[in-house]
Amino acid sequence: MTLSLPRTGRFAALALALIYTGLSFGVATSTAPLAAQSGPYYIATLATATDENRAVAGGVAWACEGTTCVANKGTSRPSRICRGLAREMGEITTFKVEGEEIAEDKLARCNGN
Repeated sequence: MTLSLPRTGRFAALALALIYTGLSFGVATSTAPLAAQSGPYYIATLATATDENRAVAGGVAWACEGTTCVANKGTSRPSRICRGLAREMGEITTFKVEGEEIAEDKLARCNGN
């Protein structure tokens, strides 16, 4: 006794196998994070309000409104990113990385003091 599927059954099994493999590979290589980020990675408060809504400083794109600027994670160290923003926008009074403020001495170095 031979167990075989009819021709249409073989094509259906092949199609399902390809779909399953594609979905599995897609989930494994997806660039989307497993947990959604709840906000910007960097938040900077400027000493004076800016008229610019957008800026590129420290290697990241910043969105600014009033005295607050936010950006997604960059590839450089936070201190370099902070310094770049200070050069472009002026003195920074607070700089947060993942919701935590950097130390006062690092903030002073960021501002060039």
